[in-house]
Amino acid sequence: MIAEDSVLLRIGLVKVVEMAGFEVAAEAGEAQGLLAAVAAHRPDVAVVDVRMPPDFTDEGVRAALAIRREWPGTAVLLLSQYVEERYAADLLAANTGGVGYLLKQRVADVEEFIEALRRVAAGGTALDPQVVAQLLVRRASDPLERLTGREREVLALMAEGRSNAGIAAQLVVSESAVAKHINSILAKLDLPKADADHRR
Repeated sequence: MIAEDSVLLRIGLVKVVEMAGFEVAAEAGEAQGLLAAVAAHRPDVAVVDVRMPPDFTDEGVRAALAIRREWPGTAVLLLSQYVEERYAADLLAANTGGVGYLLKQRVADVEEFIEALRRVAAGGTALDPQVVAQLLVRRASDPLERLTGREREVLALMAEGRSNAGIAAQLVVSESAVAKHINSILAKLDLPKADADHRR
């Protein structure tokens, strides 16, 4: 299954995958057509553009997530013009097997593209090196990663709306220990002091 709104790129993808021995069950130029075709044909793998009509935002990736939910036997290889790590993270969070995310420039290297397509169709994963780099940068910059295990426990209890006394009773520590943890959490999360706002 090939889902790409650019007619020239779609025709090119069809030719490339057919020359590699794949049978193209259907083609689509928009997300609804993709979902209907997957329901009708149950392909082994769908190659899907991230941005498709009508809004050219995230229709393709939303369709890909729906495919993985509804028809988990259909692998999905997303193609994108740019690295959009949110979409890659969404797809990988749902399922790490039978998924891929490549930049469209990788399609120019036909052997590399076909190898990635075969890997995804077989239940593996294919991620563009630039996508991996972006995901790692995003993870490294996650301020929650800076918190210790105890600070995460305190933060979770804060999020439940508990007072310092309530947190201290739950964790069997002193209120002063809780206050120190909270100060550390607020500093690590880069929440500046402000007269108009309550950091907690």
